[in-house]
Amino acid sequence: MKVFHFIIFCYILASCKASSKSNLVNNIEFEREAIIIDSTKIQFPWLSNYDVKNNVQNNIPLPKGYYRENATANSFTHWLRHLPLKPNDMIVNLYNGDEKAIQSAQFAILDIDVGKEDLQQCADAVMRLRAEYLYVQKRFDQIHFRYTSGDLVSWDQWRMGMRPMVNGNKVSWQQTSTEDDSYKNFKKYLINIFSYCGSLSLSRELKQISDIHNIQAGDVFIRGGTPGHAVIVLDVAINRESGKKIFILAQSYMPAQEIHLLKNHENINLSPWYEEDFGDELMTPQYTFTRNELMRFE
Repeated sequence: MKVFHFIIFCYILASCKASSKSNLVNNIEFEREAIIIDSTKIQFPWLSNYDVKNNVQNNIPLPKGYYRENATANSFTHWLRHLPLKPNDMIVNLYNGDEKAIQSAQFAILDIDVGKEDLQQCADAVMRLRAEYLYVQKRFDQIHFRYTSGDLVSWDQWRMGMRPMVNGNKVSWQQTSTEDDSYKNFKKYLINIFSYCGSLSLSRELKQISDIHNIQAGDVFIRGGTPGHAVIVLDVAINRESGKKIFILAQSYMPAQEIHLLKNHENINLSPWYEEDFGDELMTPQYTFTRNELMRFE
């Protein structure tokens, strides 16, 4: 019996050593890249203890034969790849602390707060990530979104002390405060945006990408509606031989919940990556989009 146990132990040990180099899943081999310690100053104001080892790029392996294109340090792609993931946490929580009813959609969870109200839902999460990126870049003039009414609400106006006053379908501006471009005030601006914007208003602001092959990090699959849905492309990789692309998606949902990377239930061997040749419909765990619903911030 002791000999048998020793043989089993040796077999397990050999298997663990083999899997440390790559992860072979049904003939698709994933290889982890070397941990990238970026010397560029990376800022995520909502997080006080950012660890580069826990970011998207360092934790989502590429299928063998694929590569990530280089991204400049101040690009949206670079920022998205460095977003922090929650280590050792696979439970998606709602804004009120309860666990999400469906726990089968997430591959990983972003380490970013969801707020205390039922506001940061699908399109709101997309706007949050875009606005946070522009905020740390100090590109304040580019932070603006339209209410469902069509009224433009900019961070520049808000930080200068102006506030939008909503009366039915009419919006007027009043000076109610002094200039304040602090992160605390920025979060108040976002709460206001989440209250009056959604997938319908956001879809009207984005431009359509007609060719899926042109997909890039920061693009959005979106269907405007009440309700509609939106998921953001967090990363893209390219096949060295064919030139075809794969991509990672992230979402929030209803009720407001932690932003999470989506599994690919249609191709579990490739998950969390999705192929550009997905057919006429892109099937995500909780929503189905069409090819012509890929859009981009201008």
